[in-house]
Amino acid sequence: MERARPGRQEEGGRESLSHRCYLGAVWYLRAVAFVNFLAAVWVSFGNDLRRHNDDEFFTPYLLTAGFFSGSVSLFLAVTMRRRKRAAWILNLVLASLTLALASLALALPVYRQHAQNWFSVVLTALFVAALLGGRREFRAKGDRSNPKLAASVAAGGLLTVSLLATALVTATNTDPEAGHSTFLQRWHYGVLRMVSLAYDDIHFGSITTPSWANVLINIMGTALVLLVLYAAFRSRRVVDPMTGEDFGRLRVLLDRHGERDSLGYFALRRDKSVVWSPSRKSAVTYRVVSGVSLASGDPIGDPEAWPGAIDRWLSQAREHGWAPAVIGASEEGGTVYARHGLNALELGDEAIVDLAEFTLEGRAMRGVRQAYNRIERAGYTVRVSRHEDIPTGEMAELVRLADDWRDGDTERGFSMALGRLGDPEDGRCVMVLCHEGERPLGLLSFVPWGDDGLSLDLMRRDRDSENGLFEYMVLKLIQQADGFGVRQISLNFAMFRSVFERGSRLGAGPVLRLWRSLLSFFSRWWQIESLYRANAKYRPVWEPRYLLFEKSADLLRITVASARAEGFLEAPGPPKWLSRRT
Repeated sequence: MERARPGRQEEGGRESLSHRCYLGAVWYLRAVAFVNFLAAVWVSFGNDLRRHNDDEFFTPYLLTAGFFSGSVSLFLAVTMRRRKRAAWILNLVLASLTLALASLALALPVYRQHAQNWFSVVLTALFVAALLGGRREFRAKGDRSNPKLAASVAAGGLLTVSLLATALVTATNTDPEAGHSTFLQRWHYGVLRMVSLAYDDIHFGSITTPSWANVLINIMGTALVLLVLYAAFRSRRVVDPMTGEDFGRLRVLLDRHGERDSLGYFALRRDKSVVWSPSRKSAVTYRVVSGVSLASGDPIGDPEAWPGAIDRWLSQAREHGWAPAVIGASEEGGTVYARHGLNALELGDEAIVDLAEFTLEGRAMRGVRQAYNRIERAGYTVRVSRHEDIPTGEMAELVRLADDWRDGDTERGFSMALGRLGDPEDGRCVMVLCHEGERPLGLLSFVPWGDDGLSLDLMRRDRDSENGLFEYMVLKLIQQADGFGVRQISLNFAMFRSVFERGSRLGAGPVLRLWRSLLSFFSRWWQIESLYRANAKYRPVWEPRYLLFEKSADLLRITVASARAEGFLEAPGPPKWLSRRT
């Protein structure tokens, strides 16, 4: 269900009416898409609708009974819901043209005598009125290259699909006099089948094709139209990257306020862009993925200036039709985001080790002690140092080893990973390196968290090394933390930690136990439970982290965008001709 933005009612009746018109236009397209798809699968109903247009009746805008018109109207409903200006213009032009032609037809007695035609004109007129009344809502801009790209896709796609359709018609023509048809006739037949499956619409005496071939041609035509519409309505993808001045200002803010959020340093990722508050005392860093403006962690800088940065970030997202979302916000940051109309969903918990309270004593730490002692007896050694104190040649070798030890080809992480081990600008990061003699076996890299904290960035180890190596390295870091002025360490993020914890307790309800079982099943591939167990060994303080989003309908897009940003999902790259830019 669509939800009005906060403050809309206070902005006056005109704005409220504009929003209602926006919703009316979107729901009209959704309803038409539903009826079109229903008519496509309900043969008798679809034939009744088609006979209306064959006789003396006509149907409202975009209602033509078929998968083709259903797919187009559904796509337009989606783009209109995202407030795309180009989609609004296209609908207004086509609907106005339909309304004008239908109104002229009503001047003829043969059409005027049928109530169905009056109903169609009224319904189309209401849709046009909703478009005009909601025009202020459709502000989302597309990419500047969209018109040229859409024209290229339409021209190249029409040529390719029409030739494929002609070849399919030639190969499947079952008419006894198939050889009498010309290439132009077969091409014409194929092009018409791209638009319509109605048998009465096309009459070629020497061409008869099976139903499956007609359906396949129609599917190709539908896919082409959707591809053209996609190219025409794409959101802006190229976002201005952060400049050297932006990085410098962010580092100044992190020096002043970096202790507030353990994820603050990850705002310096080079694949992010930045939106500043009017006072320049705060900023939101984000990345656009799959039409989602994805921010991570809390805003950077003075909390009193956070609202100004959030307002500008949300305004930019709405201007370009992006779905705004935040992953990994703390409770403090999530509260501020929620005041700006975003909804919160708890993702999991961050494990934070308070070194003043940490101890290896007690039965609960027995497993960690045993792992530590086993690795210690094996003769392993650990060295802890700042990145800036590691010689250049050695750092280059560590970067190579980290790549070799990585599980897969993709460097994962976005909200809690820096993604640039060994960069000279990250000299204050801390490296924990484990050796067996002269041979490196594992490394941990931590980024600064204010003046007295560290936040885990990267953990890699040789696959042939002993189990318990990471526990040994973490404990060695804790032992040497005073030498680096470290008082707290942020470890891995545990998704759905509370489900695993509460679901294993006595008296857990059936829903919670089922949810825990499902997560345990998926942990075979995504290490959900194992990360929780690995963190829980240190008896950490658990700090909740949240997902913020504007509309529930965007959750699927946000999930896909987050998975892509974190490196868990790789989308195949578009063809070069489709991604070409001006």
